[in-house]
Amino acid sequence: MKKRGFSLKREYKQCWKYLRESRKFIYGVVILFFWFSLIGFFVPASDALTQEILKFIEGLLEMTRGMSGFELTEFIFLNNVQSGLIGMIFGVLLGIIPILATIVNGYLLGFVANMSVAENGILSLWRILPHGIFELPAIFLSFGLGIKLGTFILQKKKIESFKDYFLNSLRVFFFVILPLLIVAAIIEGVLIHY
Repeated sequence: MKKRGFSLKREYKQCWKYLRESRKFIYGVVILFFWFSLIGFFVPASDALTQEILKFIEGLLEMTRGMSGFELTEFIFLNNVQSGLIGMIFGVLLGIIPILATIVNGYLLGFVANMSVAENGILSLWRILPHGIFELPAIFLSFGLGIKLGTFILQKKKIESFKDYFLNSLRVFFFVILPLLIVAAIIEGVLIHY
């Protein structure tokens, strides 16, 4: 007999099952991200690229200047949700978007970490850690599932595979990724802000 009604326990079981099935893609994102973080940290950027990144960072700081802890939390949360969803959903285009997003985000983290260490010493990296504990896994999951979504085209039953990957990715997004992003935004926006 078919089970009916909503069951949180059943939803989470499905999430973890799908995450296990997708682990190669998620591990691939983690490796790619940290590889480009190391490049961003150790390989000096050209003057033109440095100026572009600094301009981007300055724009972000300008947007968030004067925000209260709650406003900053909301901004961070919505920004991360947008990044995660775009990386996941647009993975349908052969996984290209989440791969590029992983490379860019990894490189930016390495670049910013290098600047932080140069100005404030190695201990300044501890400021990144609290929200990164929740934010980075959420982004890794989003991008990993996005890349897996792009592989539907390689399956024999393309339409069925697409539906299965897409619905399972959304399930994981709502039940696993969103909670992680909420915690990350609260830590970064409220706790670190004060």
